[in-house]
Amino acid sequence: MNVALWIIAGLLAVVCLIGSAKMFVPRERIAAVGAAAQWADDFSPAGLKAIGAVELLAAAGLILPAVLDVAPVLVPLAASGLVLLFLGAITVRLRRGERVTITGDVIYLCLAACVAWGRFGPESFTS
Repeated sequence: MNVALWIIAGLLAVVCLIGSAKMFVPRERIAAVGAAAQWADDFSPAGLKAIGAVELLAAAGLILPAVLDVAPVLVPLAASGLVLLFLGAITVRLRRGERVTITGDVIYLCLAACVAWGRFGPESFTS
């Protein structure tokens, strides 16, 4: 189970690293990608940078504390934060009526919840 949690955390970290590009890409360019990225029009440039910063911190929080053995309790906390982030993403998609593109967010939410449960519970770094 420990290996599975590491793989899931690594996958989520990669997804968050890619998503953190919002900090550097202009809002108009994000929205021009396609229908799945039209949600960017609902946020200010500062809001997009804040979301990107949260994703960057989540990516670091999922991996670095455990690898460096410095405050490994931050791993399940980062995963819990990702659960909240993906709940927000799902809420935005539901409000915009984008039910087709919600699947990825639901999958990432479940993966983040799995890491949070596993690292708080049976595969905790503190035990």
